[in-house]
Amino acid sequence: MLAGLHAVAAEPRPPVTPIRADKLILVGDSTVSVHSGWGGSFCNRHVTSFLACVNLARGGRSTYNYRAEGSWEIVEREMRGGGYRHVYVLVQFGHNDQPGKPGRSTDLAREYPDNLRRYIDDIRAAGATPVLVTPLTRRQFVDGTLVDDLTPWAQAMRQVATQARVPLVDLHARSTAAVQALGPVGAMQFAQRPPSPELVAAAQGGTTADAASMPATGTTTATPTARAAGNTAVEPMGQAKLAFDYTHLGPAGADFFAVIVADELARAVPQLRAQLVP
Repeated sequence: MLAGLHAVAAEPRPPVTPIRADKLILVGDSTVSVHSGWGGSFCNRHVTSFLACVNLARGGRSTYNYRAEGSWEIVEREMRGGGYRHVYVLVQFGHNDQPGKPGRSTDLAREYPDNLRRYIDDIRAAGATPVLVTPLTRRQFVDGTLVDDLTPWAQAMRQVATQARVPLVDLHARSTAAVQALGPVGAMQFAQRPPSPELVAAAQGGTTADAASMPATGTTTATPTARAAGNTAVEPMGQAKLAFDYTHLGPAGADFFAVIVADELARAVPQLRAQLVP
């Protein structure tokens, strides 16, 4: 009987086909990072088990200070980690490159596009594939029209992508159209926390109100300028505070925009299509 067992164990096994998975690295600010952006939902729900998804986005970062603080060094090590067939790096910056953010802001005409080109060069030098992602829109309105203050940064990124022949996920265009269609009240569902009744009342009039600009009495008499100015103020470094605002995303917002990113990425990088979940 033992001889029979040995005979069974000695039977040759069919060859095992090696698994060659790909890696996707997310780089950006709080609108990409976990708990405040679309990146967590994207990695959790929109990639197959053959695509490793690493979210290295950090709140409050721009094309300048993400590199200056050393975060980019972590990305470079991740890019060069062995065992993956292909490595793709998605880069989304813009919110903190805008003026008014000391230690973060960059010059739109030269520094911002030059920083993007340097990221592209570094990614290619590491043997990885760069993919640029235009910045997610904010969700403030004046008289029913979305305050689209990130258009210049999105356009600058599009130009860099064209010049450097880099795949582009135009999240800004898709998110702007979606938020405008939802309107000021409908878009409130994407925030990290529910809006107050006063904020909803202001939005129903077509012009969103920043929570900090609302009068202490709880009325909705804040001026349109104050109502629309909230997200141009300095956004926090590090993890975004769980609160209602018009920039950061709660679970519903993260899920909504992650779907858009997955769809656009499949279009921009067709070789990833089979590893993305719609």
